[in-house]
Amino acid sequence: MKNTEVIRAKQKLDNVFAKVAQLPPDDIELQAHWARYLCILVSGFLETSVRAIYSEYATKVSNSNVANFVKRKLEDLQNPKMEKILQLTGAFNSEWESNLRIATEGELKDAINSIVANRNNIAHGQDVGITYARIKEYYEKAVKVINIIENQCNL
Repeated sequence: MKNTEVIRAKQKLDNVFAKVAQLPPDDIELQAHWARYLCILVSGFLETSVRAIYSEYATKVSNSNVANFVKRKLEDLQNPKMEKILQLTGAFNSEWESNLRIATEGELKDAINSIVANRNNIAHGQDVGITYARIKEYYEKAVKVINIIENQCNL
């Protein structure tokens, strides 16, 4: 990762994961509460990272008016399931979209979609079966997707 905003956000999230990992393993209820919280944080990380990477790309390859337009449009990005990320990527470059679709098919796509679906369920007060181990796994896959996007932009 090279984008400073993404690096900073990842470090903060890594610190929270490290603290939660130190919780007593027999306190399942406490771990479940933290897993839900982490799910919301990971969803936010995904959203802000995609926004930051494409904003940086627009700033580097276009004039300030176009970059400002792109940044404003990216503010609308919320709850980015994989299809939404793919459509956004395709708006920049259709070849990137195709390559990202292939690279994320399967587990990566499922992880991104699960993060957002669980986040929405949590936000609406529904029960979810997310565990610390599962959200950590999803987070690691989200980081892989962010790295792919960043590499496509040559940042």
